[in-house]
Amino acid sequence: MCGITGIVGAGIPQGTIARMTAAIAHRGPDSDGYFEEGLAHLGHRRLSIIDTSERGRQPMTDVSGRYVLIHNGEIYNYQEIKGQLNYPWRTGTDTEVILAAYLQWGPACLERFAGMWAFAIWDREEQRLFVARDRMGIKPLYLHEANGKLLFASEIRALLASGLVQGKVDAAGLQSYLMYQTVYGHGTLVEGVTMLPPGHYAIWENGRSSLNRWWDIVGNASPEAAQMDAGSVKDRIRDLMTQSISRRLVSDVPVGAFLSGGIDSSVVVALMAQASAQPIDTFSIVFEEKEYNEGEWSGLMAQKYQTRHHPILLKPSDFLDALPAALASMDHPSGDGINTYVVSQVTRAQGVKVALSGLGGDELFAGYPLFGGIPNILQKSLFQWPYPMRKAMAGMYGLLNSSREAQKKTAVLALPQVDLESVYQIYRTIYSAQDARGLVRGLQAGIHPLDGILADQRELRQRLPQLSQISALEINSYTQSVLLRDTDQMSMAHALEVREPFFDHDLVAFVMGIPDAVKRGSYPKQLLVDSMGDLLPPALVHRPKMGFVFPWEQWLRGPLRSFCEERILAFAERPCLTSPSHLKQMWADFLQGKGPWLWTHVWLPVVLEDWLQRNGVQA
Repeated sequence: MCGITGIVGAGIPQGTIARMTAAIAHRGPDSDGYFEEGLAHLGHRRLSIIDTSERGRQPMTDVSGRYVLIHNGEIYNYQEIKGQLNYPWRTGTDTEVILAAYLQWGPACLERFAGMWAFAIWDREEQRLFVARDRMGIKPLYLHEANGKLLFASEIRALLASGLVQGKVDAAGLQSYLMYQTVYGHGTLVEGVTMLPPGHYAIWENGRSSLNRWWDIVGNASPEAAQMDAGSVKDRIRDLMTQSISRRLVSDVPVGAFLSGGIDSSVVVALMAQASAQPIDTFSIVFEEKEYNEGEWSGLMAQKYQTRHHPILLKPSDFLDALPAALASMDHPSGDGINTYVVSQVTRAQGVKVALSGLGGDELFAGYPLFGGIPNILQKSLFQWPYPMRKAMAGMYGLLNSSREAQKKTAVLALPQVDLESVYQIYRTIYSAQDARGLVRGLQAGIHPLDGILADQRELRQRLPQLSQISALEINSYTQSVLLRDTDQMSMAHALEVREPFFDHDLVAFVMGIPDAVKRGSYPKQLLVDSMGDLLPPALVHRPKMGFVFPWEQWLRGPLRSFCEERILAFAERPCLTSPSHLKQMWADFLQGKGPWLWTHVWLPVVLEDWLQRNGVQA
């Protein structure tokens, strides 16, 4: 796990790649390295995980001297691939296996890799750059192309540090941020900066680049599960989860695990304990407040599997104290992520470089309320009434009830066509499109931030079971753009590598093909629980759902009031605002508890203004 930076093109000022690489030094505190020759300028920061010796330093050149590689991530099955290649190995790294595999198979090597990665290979002979990103979009890679040059990096701040990227806010990205607390799809908040999409690679040569899709979650959904009985499906899930865990234990440094006491992290820890010959380290955040303290359940799992357990007592004020540093660690602003920052901080402080997470269980196994809520709406006859009748009813309903939940129901009633994709958009909205346009100028009516995601492979996606359709939408939007991006930037702020077993591509492909009748249980994620047999204590599975909720409303009206007000007033002065008075009134109404405004409506512009100031981006 590392950080990479690069520029290809003529006329690059001296010292540019060094500035870019220094901007992401936190991602790789163990060493740095550079390659600069002709059109190519590559930088690398290393967090040593596999073959921690000096032999593993990057940039790495193959034995012929033709290809130069920089790599961020891990190829978990590198030993297996290594056995298929005839190559004079000089290191024990997975990085060298990428080089050798590319020499042997070219871009087709990607299909053989199991892992998470973003890497770049420079062909010194052909003067060609190859960049690639993993299937699920776990590791980020940001791009900027202009004037025959291509810049790329693990973080946006590295691109801004180059001096070659104009720091100007992107209007479409701003609309997406306000509506969904981040930028969905492959755009960003910086004009001219995009992300290499998950499951894609790009080739740059002669001043131009081409983009190629090599994997996607919809097109690779397995038909296997549809032909199996429920018992066989459960057996297959257990086998694939075991394989996924085994892959993610590959490391030359100790591997720990986040253990919240919930189902997903407990499954991960149980399978880790079975696969490991040594006791594993588990890390749990616990609270003094009994109503959301899950320490009893994480402790139960730790005792059952004899882990070296590290319960870490935190108070709400500890999160508040960490807020300034967490915001400073946001490479791309988000309305979430503070949890991950604090958990990563305390885990890394225990000397752990690698931790497994339960992220992805809800997305794959229909654990979120929307997996029940959306199908429920689609089944109600009310929402199938003719459009003119629904539109008239929406107008009346909206006048009678102005709550945020009522606004969402009103929006569904007013849809010209009530289908899964349209309802999903509304379920994930924070600011409505109308509210976003009322706040910021230049946002176009009728253009929706989710349009590209919804349109991509729509026909193919609609052939999947309904719950898998929702999973595909969820993973390609909220999961990749919020959860995975937050996990990467907040964990790497502490040089901690986080691995997500539920996002193993073999597991994902199989689960996406499971029929709804098998996946839908009498309680959330029953299929996952049943697949694990007796690994989880029944008391843990059937306990009342808990979870720590920050007292954000009290914080924003209390200890964070001056912090927020300073940024609200600064944002109100930005030229991009339609009406500064509208924002100020929203803030005043929120402080007095008036109107439909939630803390999230206030917090998003606060975080955005903080990020704009820190990064010198104009809006």
